[in-house]
Amino acid sequence: MSAVKQTYGEKVLIQFEDFANHNAFDLLAKYSTTHLVFNDDIQGTASVVLAGLVAALRVVGGTLADHTFLFLGAGEAGTGIAELIALEMSKQTNMPMEETRKKIWLVDSKGLIVTSRKESLQHFKKPWAHAHELMKTLLDAVNDIKPTMLIGTSGVGRTFTKEVVEAMASFNVKPIILSLSNPTSQSECTAEEAYTCSQGRVIFASGSPFTPVEYEGKTFVPGQANNAYIFPGFGLGLIMSGAIRSHDEMLLAASEALATQVTQENFDKGLIYPPFKNTRKISAEIAAKVAAKAYELGESFF
Repeated sequence: MSAVKQTYGEKVLIQFEDFANHNAFDLLAKYSTTHLVFNDDIQGTASVVLAGLVAALRVVGGTLADHTFLFLGAGEAGTGIAELIALEMSKQTNMPMEETRKKIWLVDSKGLIVTSRKESLQHFKKPWAHAHELMKTLLDAVNDIKPTMLIGTSGVGRTFTKEVVEAMASFNVKPIILSLSNPTSQSECTAEEAYTCSQGRVIFASGSPFTPVEYEGKTFVPGQANNAYIFPGFGLGLIMSGAIRSHDEMLLAASEALATQVTQENFDKGLIYPPFKNTRKISAEIAAKVAAKAYELGESFF
């Protein structure tokens, strides 16, 4: 890291990817104050997912703080997304992060993350340990917590079972389900399962590509929450602004910029992301917003 900066200067952008989660968080924390760094697995994933959720609010109504979030998976992707959602809620409501985190629940391989497990949790999971009885299964957690948004980052296929999706549909008019693990074999559920088990009411996006689904005469086009929406524009914004550090506020700016690119025509098809064919325009919009935020935060060398 020292050699890269010595060779290319203070403004060189270093992107981390595919580090094991126990290393990824530590590396990001270690170098974020001394280098211009970006972890795509943690920050890119979080930013693109937040954008989809912000866009989905235009369909279901309310603000982020009006919703309850449940994650299956508490690794670098899940906790990174959760933290950015909590940060955006804090920004919108002026509530402290300790309060906004309470709207967000995580389930890992041992069950719901609760305070009784705190001593044995990895450090990045501890902020998500809330006071609640331990629940071993996702279905039990869904039925008890009654989330409006269910997000899968588990890397384990078919964990959003028929019963889980039906439960989400039983207490939400339009349940929001993001099945983000990839490849397709590891997706928590398929698009067809999500639409069928919710009687076509789900707002769905996935990490893997799925073909359109026809249900009772209507064709739904599942969106893909792909980091490629974020990192080209995010990186361009950092570079063209001359930023020397990256901040979470820049990720929020990227999310908000992406969410505004979703049109009513996209929503009518069931999409909460704009078409990939618009990637260059989307990236330019994101870059402009990220660069503006860098100037605002005083992180630019120009």
